[in-house]
Amino acid sequence: MRWTSALAIYVLFWAFSVFLVLPFDVRTTDEVEGARIPGQADSAPHQFPAARIALRVTVVATVLFGIYYLNYVNGWVTPDMLDWTSGENATG
Repeated sequence: MRWTSALAIYVLFWAFSVFLVLPFDVRTTDEVEGARIPGQADSAPHQFPAARIALRVTVVATVLFGIYYLNYVNGWVTPDMLDWTSGENATG
């Protein structure tokens, strides 16, 4: 695998990991005693720690990419193993 392909796949894992990490450790303005801005939704986050979230996303993406790369090198799961349409149980 070329390094540019690996980088592109890592970026995809990073973008996917954002959606895995964002819902965790969010405290809304209802849960925290504090002043709200007029018009602010009750479900809006009290704070948005971008650096901490980016660090968590990077850790999750690195672990997932590591598993993907190890599978790519060792061939644990191949596309042929995931093809359920061909074989003895195929219809048509």
